[in-house]
Amino acid sequence: MPAGESEETAGSGRARLSRRSLLRAGMLTGGAVAATAFGFGDAALAAPARGPAGARYPLNKSWRFGGEYIAGSTDPGFADGSFTPVTLPHSVVGLSWREWDPADWEKVWIYRRALSGPTPPNSRTFLDFDGAMVATTVLCNGNQLSTHAGGYLPFSVELTDTLTEDDNVIAVIVDSTWSAIPPEGAAAGAVAVDYLEPGGIYRDVSLRVVPMIYLADVFAKPVNVLSDARAVEVSVTIDAATAGSGRVRTQLLDGARVLASATGPVSVTTAGNSTLDLTLGGLGAISLWAPEHPQLYDVVTTLTLDDGGTHSYTNRIGFREASFTVNGFLLNGAPYKIFGLNRHQIYPYAGLAMPARVQRRDAQILRQDLNCNMVRCSHYPQSPHFLDACDELGLMVWQEPPGWQYVGDAAWQDLAVQNVHDMIIRDRSRPSVILWGIRLNETANFPAFYARTRQVADELDGSRQTSGAMDVYSTDGWAADVFAYDDYHTDAQGNATLLPPLPGVPYLVTEAVGALDGAPYYRWIDTQQVLATQLVMHATVHDIARSDPRYAGLLGWAGFDYDSLNGHIYQNVKWPGVVDTFRVPKPGAGFYQSQVDPAVRPVIAPAFFWDFGPNSPATGPGPQAVIGTNCDRLELFVAGQHHSTALPDKARFANLRYPPAFADLTVSGTGLPELRIDGYVGDRLVLSRRFAGDPAGDRLSLAIDDPSISADGSDATRVVFRALDAYGNQRPYVSGSVALTLTGPSALVGDNPFAFGDFGGVGAVWLRSLPDQPGSARLTASHPSLGTASVSLLLT
Repeated sequence: MPAGESEETAGSGRARLSRRSLLRAGMLTGGAVAATAFGFGDAALAAPARGPAGARYPLNKSWRFGGEYIAGSTDPGFADGSFTPVTLPHSVVGLSWREWDPADWEKVWIYRRALSGPTPPNSRTFLDFDGAMVATTVLCNGNQLSTHAGGYLPFSVELTDTLTEDDNVIAVIVDSTWSAIPPEGAAAGAVAVDYLEPGGIYRDVSLRVVPMIYLADVFAKPVNVLSDARAVEVSVTIDAATAGSGRVRTQLLDGARVLASATGPVSVTTAGNSTLDLTLGGLGAISLWAPEHPQLYDVVTTLTLDDGGTHSYTNRIGFREASFTVNGFLLNGAPYKIFGLNRHQIYPYAGLAMPARVQRRDAQILRQDLNCNMVRCSHYPQSPHFLDACDELGLMVWQEPPGWQYVGDAAWQDLAVQNVHDMIIRDRSRPSVILWGIRLNETANFPAFYARTRQVADELDGSRQTSGAMDVYSTDGWAADVFAYDDYHTDAQGNATLLPPLPGVPYLVTEAVGALDGAPYYRWIDTQQVLATQLVMHATVHDIARSDPRYAGLLGWAGFDYDSLNGHIYQNVKWPGVVDTFRVPKPGAGFYQSQVDPAVRPVIAPAFFWDFGPNSPATGPGPQAVIGTNCDRLELFVAGQHHSTALPDKARFANLRYPPAFADLTVSGTGLPELRIDGYVGDRLVLSRRFAGDPAGDRLSLAIDDPSISADGSDATRVVFRALDAYGNQRPYVSGSVALTLTGPSALVGDNPFAFGDFGGVGAVWLRSLPDQPGSARLTASHPSLGTASVSLLLT
């Protein structure tokens, strides 16, 4: 992707970092770094930002990617003119949506980026990585500064002593080979882990300039949330490279309104880390954080040094009490049933390397479209952008460390313990996170190892309970707070079922349905009967979880399809998601979509297609057509004539608020009749949906998620193309390909042409901006029988 040319030198990838530019940006005051608004590098950044808000510069642009590592490519004078300009997040290989081959990325790769100018006086400079896959070595001007093992958690590299007055070269070696680094290490290789891990610097990178004494970390922990003694305990970690003194002030803010403040002295006599504990009390009325009302507050902590330097750190918090008990889950002191799904952060075409907007969209799908109140981040710490959205939207989170059915040797275990440490440090102020995974997914008992991870969690954050997903239905050797079980059971008739909660322990179902029971795949190209089965099975297990208060709730498997080599795969993709890999809801999603008050959004979501083509039954969906709905009554009309009435099946699903309905839709397809479904709440018609039997009006649809994105080279938005009938309903059984034409300053991330028939009448690409190239882009899609459609995108 072409490099931008705003504050950078075209062709060199060099950003200007000088004392004059810092002064102009208002960053340097009194010989130290001020926490203020400034602009530099990739984009302007307004303070206060969450986390350490010294001078932080996005550093996603102007990288050069050399492909496989070349001897000598870390040397400052290495000629990198043949390297490809790239913008982060970045994947080392181009990918389709299917048939991924780990051999393509399991190599060692090289990135370079130039900076000009030294660290400003009386300051320290850090390079912060949000994530790189899998092992990373960072050099500055040929000096090796740091190595980091692990792909899912942030790490920082100090550049202070290696930056020179003029030219500086950052070189990053990314080792994406299969390694003894969690979750990897099993002898079988990538097939041993049920998700794939394309290499690259796949999350954001930033440059951070701070005073010689700065706030390295702040943990803001609400306590006594449900009593008049509620407070926020603020634990401040101060990193000093020199002696000094000053004071720390912390404030609780509701917008601009200060609710409480506390101040404490700082006196540093030797270099190193020290801590200071402060309490924000006397808070008065506070709104509690919950999925239905995710109230957020800011805790702004400022270090002011006697020599004039300042540094601030902002945490966004929420007041809530989450407690798993033997009698179920309590949220803010009241029984609350967990209703959710698991999520992988794996995307078509880009692998793991999707920007903030796209990561946040998944949280919106889960919370707003599928009505989930919780998500399990399976099976690794996920993007901070995704978690930001969870905080804002009210989506509770189980965060767990990287791991999948394997525990390695002592060195491997040390890395896993470090992962737990780093995960908790990164996310412990978030209100959305209610449960720490301290045990790796579906692993056997390793008492000494898990005693260490438990100790880390208890020491770093005793405010949350701990767990780990089990595939063994037994508490023998189990040592955590919440027993979490992956339950893939069916009865003799093949219906989904659950084992009862184990006695004496809080009990949460962490996986169910998926592809270990029911059908091996839920693809758009599968039969209507298979696709309908997914909806019924998810409804069944959630109904059982609501039948007994001892179940804390259930997290179904899974939210989204994902790429894998393990288990039931087709074209190296796993298909258990109620939403497909392109983030388009399948018929199975109709159950989740329907679990919302009809006053908010009435839902009629058939788990069938009204289609009489060669791949569909000539007599229609049949005697047990499934419809996800929150209506009290459905009236069905075929060819304009009343056909039947369908009621929610409250006998079969007695514990669901909105059970699915079943209708006899055995009809004659002769004449290609139209279907109409009218939904009533009480006697009031709240929704009417029509479905065309005649394909003559079928068309190609193109829909874009966002009308505009940032022209920063990283931002992206999805464009979905679908085969629809005359009323906008899915036509899955189509053939041919969709050809795409893009004009304007944007890059197409996706297959072109797209094999429409292979996937089932639906697909998507992403449009990604180009660095510093604003303007308008237009994407046109065409299909040989469905016609053309276009969308526009503004890049600002």
